[in-house]
Amino acid sequence: MPDLLIELLSEEIPARMQARAAADLKARVTEGIVQAGLTYAHAGAFATPRRLTLALEGLTAESPSLREERRGPRADAPEKAIEGFLRGAGVAREDLIEREEKKGTFLFAVVETPGRSAEAIVAEVLEQVVRTFPWPKSMRWGTGTLRWVRPLHRILCILSDEAGARVVPLDIDGIAAGDVTEGHRFMAPGAFSVTGYEDYAAKLRRAHVILDPAERAEIIRNDAAQRAFALGLEVVEDAGLLAEVAGLVEWPVVLMGEIGAEFLDLPPEVLMTSMKEHQKFFSVRNPRSGRIERFVTVANRETADDGATILAGNQKVLSARLSDAKFFWENDLRVAREARMAPWLDRLEAVTFHNRLGSQAARVGRIAALARALAPLVGAAPDEAEEAARLAKADLSSEMVYEFPELQGLMGRYYAEAAGFAPEVAAAAQEHYQPLGPSDAVPSAPVSVAVALADKLDTLAGFWAIDEKPTGSKDPFALRRAALGVIRLLLSNGLRLPLEAQFATAARPHDWTDEAAMAQANADLLSFFHDRLKVHLRDEGIRHDVIDACLAMPGSDDLTLLVTRARALQTVVATEDGENLVQGFKRANNILKQAEERDGVEYSFGPDRKFAEAPEEAALFDALDAAEAEIAPAMEAEDFGRAMAAMAGLRPAVDAFFEAVQVNAENQVVRRNRLNLLGRIRDVCLRVADLTRLEG
Repeated sequence: MPDLLIELLSEEIPARMQARAAADLKARVTEGIVQAGLTYAHAGAFATPRRLTLALEGLTAESPSLREERRGPRADAPEKAIEGFLRGAGVAREDLIEREEKKGTFLFAVVETPGRSAEAIVAEVLEQVVRTFPWPKSMRWGTGTLRWVRPLHRILCILSDEAGARVVPLDIDGIAAGDVTEGHRFMAPGAFSVTGYEDYAAKLRRAHVILDPAERAEIIRNDAAQRAFALGLEVVEDAGLLAEVAGLVEWPVVLMGEIGAEFLDLPPEVLMTSMKEHQKFFSVRNPRSGRIERFVTVANRETADDGATILAGNQKVLSARLSDAKFFWENDLRVAREARMAPWLDRLEAVTFHNRLGSQAARVGRIAALARALAPLVGAAPDEAEEAARLAKADLSSEMVYEFPELQGLMGRYYAEAAGFAPEVAAAAQEHYQPLGPSDAVPSAPVSVAVALADKLDTLAGFWAIDEKPTGSKDPFALRRAALGVIRLLLSNGLRLPLEAQFATAARPHDWTDEAAMAQANADLLSFFHDRLKVHLRDEGIRHDVIDACLAMPGSDDLTLLVTRARALQTVVATEDGENLVQGFKRANNILKQAEERDGVEYSFGPDRKFAEAPEEAALFDALDAAEAEIAPAMEAEDFGRAMAAMAGLRPAVDAFFEAVQVNAENQVVRRNRLNLLGRIRDVCLRVADLTRLEG
């Protein structure tokens, strides 16, 4: 069984596209050859800045011959129908077989498809993959029609086995496949032939190319850490930057440089952002002071002066960048200290938030009013919450945030502190954006929580007001993220905040045609929150039907209460008693529904113990009395765990009742009493959650 090696050598592939491209190459080629009848044992895909590589082990040498019998029309069918069948099957009329069946005589064709060689299949599949490759952006060059991310120079495509290696015959737009590749562009520019994957990888390494991006990343990470450790420093971890830099080099050479002393007092985040965004440098921190003192850069080649020239050039460019950052920082500090950020607030009047939702200044006014209203509900001082909300977006007008938008909020905190605002107000400038994602930290300081909730609720209410909701996978205004942020703020802080009232407060500043339209929009927004909550709780392992059973209960807009109930119900239904009680409840409910439909009455009137005939019947009365005595105060105290445990405790009595007692007794008085007893079971269980919504 031969092995297959494919390499597509081109000009530099953008780092952000490499991992996806390697995965696409692997998926499309393997899918194509499998559909054509080949199998393989293992596949591995790799990417460097100049090449995509796919290696398949244990490929079958040819596809199997296939013999298929196809059933056609009846023998007496119209001639056109028979001709169509002949064309589809690719056979002649005399090759058809007639066979008697129950519904008449039918025509059958035996279609034989001969096997094909791996060379033919691979050539066909690879050409199709190359011509239709899903690059985010592609280009044409020269006079050809082929599109690729950058000009494609070589195609290496060989099959190798015990007999040796052979080139797969293939030509795409004048680029003929071969067994030749190239090494590092500068350190080993010559071409060389290979005989298989192991020979290929070994020769590439000798030619200063490390094929595996994970290995390149580990070399960078380890060498940078060792250099920093030797100086008593540490590299600031950045997985995204590490992956990107590993995609910029084929032969990583780690170099460490110094940051000019005049820049060391800049905020660490400013240094880190400037170096990462403009230069792709890693930051090196002094763990004792927390300052960023050095940087790590990764060259793509070794040099005779051990990188001194490269470092000198990088430090020169970095100094220019940091000089700009220092200028922005000093100017912004002056505005913060001398004018307490007021000019920035004025400039927000000229910044449009959305053409139908007004300026950033108008939005800040809405958030400030909402934060003030929310403050007592989250334990914050109303004056502080309103002041924090009015300052929270001020840094959007600063020079530093204009240059580095990703520093919004953080710079607001620095500037608010410099302006002399209270620490809680300054912290809210940064923390009100959080959480930004499922793994981001959730604010806990009351002022920050008030402003964060106000910010997100205003966004959601505003876009619902103009009917700009997420559709399908499209969510241009990150409204799903905003809703999830509200959910996490409430749950993480244990806040009891009925959302319908907050939606009404947030929606009121917007122009509504009437109250009914606003109420409908708010109901739709609550449904959107419930959908987001289901996704959030699914990751926690809570079943969707458990959530539905709790959503049907009163107070479903109080998410903290709702989740407490759902977690308690999930715990109960995961037990044997809970699961069996649910089945008993459903049995009782089904009997009741049938009887109520047949009799035209509702069996919800209290059953009388004096009509109990069987001991199991009397025992169920006792069990229900005990359960109700436990459930009522537990529900009053919102102790759902205790209430549901009491409900689950009914299981033995319910099981025994159904095993020993015939509900539809001949005596109508006894029958009605037993149906009312089932109604009591239904009533007791439905006080805890709507068990009718549970599956199974």
